[in-house]
Amino acid sequence: MRNEAIIRKSLAEEVAAAIEEKIKLGDFPLESKLPTEPELMKQFAVGRSTIREAVKYLSQSGYLSVQQGLGTFVKSVIGHHALDAKIEKGNFDDIFEVRHVLELRIIEKAAINRTAKGLKDMAQALKDRRKYAESNNLTACVESDIAFHSAIAESCGNNILTALYTTLSVHVNKFFMSIYKDTSPFLSSQKQHEELMLAIKNKHVKQAVDIANRIIQHI
Repeated sequence: MRNEAIIRKSLAEEVAAAIEEKIKLGDFPLESKLPTEPELMKQFAVGRSTIREAVKYLSQSGYLSVQQGLGTFVKSVIGHHALDAKIEKGNFDDIFEVRHVLELRIIEKAAINRTAKGLKDMAQALKDRRKYAESNNLTACVESDIAFHSAIAESCGNNILTALYTTLSVHVNKFFMSIYKDTSPFLSSQKQHEELMLAIKNKHVKQAVDIANRIIQHI
């Protein structure tokens, strides 16, 4: 009789699975606002950090959409696990090729459709990126970098492109954490990222795409 490894889920993953099930059963209907953190903490008998981690996971999986100042909303009843599984099996060259194509189109559209909120989110992510790069906090720096590019994706005006980029970003995050040992690459590219945001802010489409190409080529 062969042994089979038992994969244990973290508490946050268990809570995420429970929320996912409630979404699929209609207890948390599509486009409805998720209960507040304190309500979820009471409902699942867990702490705030566990709820936040579960919500983050479900946001990355396409089920939820976190809107600053408004709350968290149910975005999908199916998520994008199938796409996640496909990407998981891909190599990083393929992942970055897809990211390159997606990102250039997203940046092109974001330079046309960006909003005041989108620019605010980009600016905050860039501020955090610089802070964590200067303090050599690699994990937080990578998360801030992903947050910056995700804010651009949120501003592109195409929800499907945004969802695809969000899914891809989870795997890009893993790749960055595996290849970088410190934050020096992020420090050296900080100015280019700030120039990218300025081009998007000023609606300079070609300039934004050119800067993005230079950033991607130096990853």
